[in-house]
This record gives sequence, structure tokens and C-alpha cells, in this order.
Amino acid sequence: MYNNVPCVGHANPRVVAAMTKQMSTLNVHSRYLHQGILDYAERLLGLHHPGLENIIFACTGTEASEIALMTARIATKGRGIICTDATYHGNSSEVIKMAIAGSSGKPAHAEFRAVPFPQKYRPIQDGLDDDALCDVYLDKVRAAIADFERNNIPFAGMFVCSILANEGLPDIPGSFMAKATAIVHAAGGLMVADEVQAGFCRSGDFWGYQTMGFTPDIVCMGKPMGNGLPLSAMAASADHVAAFRKATRYFNTFASSPLQAAVGMAVLDEIENRDLLRQSAAVGTYLRDELTLLKMDNPVMGDVRGCGLFTGIDWVTKDNQPDQEGAVAMANQLKEKGFLLSNAGALKNVLKVRPPLVFEKEHADRFLDAFKAVIKYG
Repeated sequence: MYNNVPCVGHANPRVVAAMTKQMSTLNVHSRYLHQGILDYAERLLGLHHPGLENIIFACTGTEASEIALMTARIATKGRGIICTDATYHGNSSEVIKMAIAGSSGKPAHAEFRAVPFPQKYRPIQDGLDDDALCDVYLDKVRAAIADFERNNIPFAGMFVCSILANEGLPDIPGSFMAKATAIVHAAGGLMVADEVQAGFCRSGDFWGYQTMGFTPDIVCMGKPMGNGLPLSAMAASADHVAAFRKATRYFNTFASSPLQAAVGMAVLDEIENRDLLRQSAAVGTYLRDELTLLKMDNPVMGDVRGCGLFTGIDWVTKDNQPDQEGAVAMANQLKEKGFLLSNAGALKNVLKVRPPLVFEKEHADRFLDAFKAVIKYG
């Protein structure tokens, strides 16, 4: 229930066959161009909005985030980056600064500003309608940009997970993502969408930014791309990628090999041939509908939310306070019944449910049976 890496299933026959065939014939490193990686790049870019014209491959989500961060800064000649106060985009020495900037009790780095992540369940201000609440969160983005200006730090952009997965998968008020993008552009910055968790049909659309209704300038991809084989990527306009290349001479030994191309193509074939985009939306909706019904008689389930095959259950105490201990206990009891998930989110009290895309209704029903048994007798 928690493994979004083997998105088309463990030991998927098509992926294993593609990997085996390629490894038994030829596998060189990224220094040598080959048709396989060109075909894969074109196919992958064809799934995105037309403003994303070039792609750079890497091996991990951290690497993709690092490339995206560098690209935004090179393209804008800025340094200042806005992130949310409960984010995570990787663990390189520069990318991890976004998580540090949002962590309480730790000093924010001068070139990063963390803003409160937009949410409806525990809003920054009570008693507001959807649009008014959205505006309050947008004001925090404006304030961060103004703070960069006061400190003579040129603005580079905003870096967010499209569906705010690490923040706890909140319901986002209004058109926050689209309006924040407009604010960022007006200030001369670029919008970076982290699709490492949100992408590849996870949100019920192919990309999380489609679900959230905004058009990013730069996109990071990772985890499910290789179904377990290390493969990630960053996509941007041709001009932005050309500027990055000129400034960095970036090279990654393994990222663009025939093996990565063959496996990446096999994953896309499985998604298309098995109609996993439709299945993600349908099964995810069914699962949340059933959990929402269950919530009516179980006040510890404070909120059930999500999109596609990604669900968050906000675990609370009887007086509606975040209950990390209860979420951990629930996860451990479900583990005893054969279902793996975890507690996550800004307050570590959200049961995070993100099974592989091949998860079907019958699997959802088995999980629901176990969930009902645990919540009743656990």
C-alpha cells in the first residue's frame, strides 16, 4: 500500500524482458548517443505540456531536483527559491536546504524561504471561504518574494510538489498553484513542479500539475520511471536546457544508457496497454469513497483526501488533535495483517496510501476489510 516505485508491479514481465534483452546485447554509458534514448525522450516529452521541449536524464529524484534547481537559477540569474514549510525534494547538499528551511528550530538558509503549505483542513486562518483562504496563502508567497528583494537576493522561482505529497496531500484552496505560478512569473521567477511522487498517473491524471491546474516551467520526474531501475529526469524549455548545458557541462554516466531507455519505454508500454491511468483514477476514487463512509462512524479518521491512487487519512484524537502515535499504531496493526503503509505529512499523523498502479478493486476491498477489522478491534 506504500510502494510507488514498482508502479507497474513487482517483477513485471515486460520490464524484466526489456531489461534482460538490453543487458544481453549492448549497454554503454551516456557519452554515446543511441536511438533508444532519443525515442524515449520524445515519447516522454509528448506526455507533457508543449512548453517542456528538452529533457535531461539522471538516476535519482535528488539528482533531478538538483538539475532543476540549477536550471532555474541559471535561466533567471537569480538565487532565491521559495518552497513550503513541510517539503522534501531530495538529499543533496543544496536540495536538502529546502527541507531545512521549512523545519522548525533550524535556521533557514539565506537563499531559501519556506511558506506555509496551502490546506483546507487545518487552515492558516479560520472562517474564510475557498478563494479568501487561497489569497491568504498567496500573500505568503508575495511576502517571501518581497523579503528576497529587501535582502538583495535575486529571485529564481518556486519549487513545489504538484500535489504536496510530503506535506500530507492536503486539499488545496482555490486555484493556488495557478495563481502562485502567475505571481512567480510576474516577479521574474520560474515554477518548478516536482512530479517524483505526483507523476506517472499517480494523481488520476498523467501528471500532478494537470490535476492541480497549473503549467510549470520545469518538471522533475523519478521513482516510478524505471519500475525499480534507477531512472529520473528533468524537463524544461529548449532555451533553459541549453543555458544549463552551457553553464555546467553536466554528465551522468548511467542516466541515458540503452538499459534506462529500454526499461523506461517498457514502463510506458505497460501504463498504456493496461490502461493504468484510468485504473488509477477509478480505483483511487472507490477506495476514498469507502474510507469516507467508514469515517462517519470513526472520528479518529479526521479527514480522508487525495487524488488518483494516492490517499491520505488524517489521524486525530477524540478532540480532533493530530495523533502521530495513533497513526503509527494503525500502520503497525495493518502490517500484521499484511498491508504496508506509513505515517507521514507535516505532523506525521497522516496514513499515506500509495500502492502500485496495478492495484485493482479486489486489492482495495482486501485492504478495506483489514482496515475495518483493525479500527474496530485494534
